[in-house]
Amino acid sequence: MAGELILLVDDEPNITELAKLYLEQEGFRTRSVADGQAALDEVEQRKPALMVLDVMLPKLDGFEVCRKLRAENSPVLILMLTARDDDIDKIVGLEIGADDYLTKPFNPRELVARVKAILRRAQGPKMDGEAITIGDLTIDPGRREVRINEGAVELRAQEFDLLYTLAQHKGMVLQREKLLSLAWGYDYYGQSRTVDVHVAHLRKRIAASAVKIETVTGVGYKLVG
Repeated sequence: MAGELILLVDDEPNITELAKLYLEQEGFRTRSVADGQAALDEVEQRKPALMVLDVMLPKLDGFEVCRKLRAENSPVLILMLTARDDDIDKIVGLEIGADDYLTKPFNPRELVARVKAILRRAQGPKMDGEAITIGDLTIDPGRREVRINEGAVELRAQEFDLLYTLAQHKGMVLQREKLLSLAWGYDYYGQSRTVDVHVAHLRKRIAASAVKIETVTGVGYKLVG
């Protein structure tokens, strides 16, 4: 994980300098740019592992940058910075493909912790369990592969972890906070809308399967099939 290139995208130099200081102390390499178009150019040229992306940017805002990268199937991980503690910004960011979000102003130590957590999740936990088959859906934790019948299903790292967690508890209703604890693996208390957004994405990914994620109103979710 140390040595990974982190791209900082913010038009406030004090923000990027502070983030750079703390990230480099942890062994990360950094580069910084101040507008959305420059961010896209850097991703294409430098292939950073992760981008810390402010929403409010000149030329292209952070949402548009995220949309363009995901439309191109860019694998870069994205931590979005929102200027206000507003659920709508956070939800929009997650819906268009951001991996996590952080509200400004932020503690730089929390920024480092979030960056490490996102990178760790993307690498995937070491899973040595046997494949789980439920109906026409097979989830192989060792290979981190999902198949519907014989067709491969492309999932992002967090989507895989969420599906695998639900499969391990097939038929059981898991509260959102429990899913956060099991599938995200770090303290994400109070961010239950994150689960809802990822479940919505996951439902689309496995729509061809007879296995479904059911909502238990007021409680959480369960995998049935």
